[in-house]
Amino acid sequence: MIKEDLQYTETHEWVKVEGKIATIGITDYAQHELGDIVFVELPEIKDEIDQEDVLATIEAVKAVEEIYSPISGIVLEINDDLEDDSELINSSPYDEGWIVKMEITNMDELGNLLTADAYSKLIGE
Repeated sequence: MIKEDLQYTETHEWVKVEGKIATIGITDYAQHELGDIVFVELPEIKDEIDQEDVLATIEAVKAVEEIYSPISGIVLEINDDLEDDSELINSSPYDEGWIVKMEITNMDELGNLLTADAYSKLIGE
């Protein structure tokens, strides 16, 4: 499942932009490849993160993967629900399973992200 109203990275993160706020998560394809997610290490609120820096770490049954920030920004909110129920990423990767909300500090970086069509081609759907 790929949502048309989101932007994507080649490392399988998605971004929803609303003004200067970006909500970030991992794609349905990524959560499926990881399998059952058992733990998520989240950043701290007010962390300043550069594009392509590690944003979070996801531990799944199959592997441990680092999640890279699609944009540069300041962490405004983390999804606390993931601390008690990390499988929200498996069950609802685009809604309840979001990871962080960030204030975008460089809007130009959004031009580096993939459209839904380009991401679809990347994963062969």
